[in-house]
Amino acid sequence: MKTFQVVGIGNAMVDVLAYADEAFLAANGIGKGIMQLIDMDRAVDLYGRIGPAKEISGGSAANTIAGVAHLGGRTAYIGKVKDDQLGGIFAHDMRAQGAVYDTRMAPK
Repeated sequence: MKTFQVVGIGNAMVDVLAYADEAFLAANGIGKGIMQLIDMDRAVDLYGRIGPAKEISGGSAANTIAGVAHLGGRTAYIGKVKDDQLGGIFAHDMRAQGAVYDTRMAPK
């Protein structure tokens, strides 16, 4: 028997979901209903100014692997994360779904 039934390779992503009113969105040039990839400086700035947030691991390959693992499949995921809060959240979430995710985290 093979160790894994499905192995995914992809970009490890963590979505940060927070409430924001129209004025905050407009003042920060954030469009409603769309995904915007941002650089680290902007992320740190916005993260410091939003209220409570929920971090949810994702990325298309990771979501697929997590779904198959949740259904009982033997899965593994290959993707690089940073050794920080969001990297730790991503690694935890993948393992909590039952996927094998073993990585040497990149330095901060």
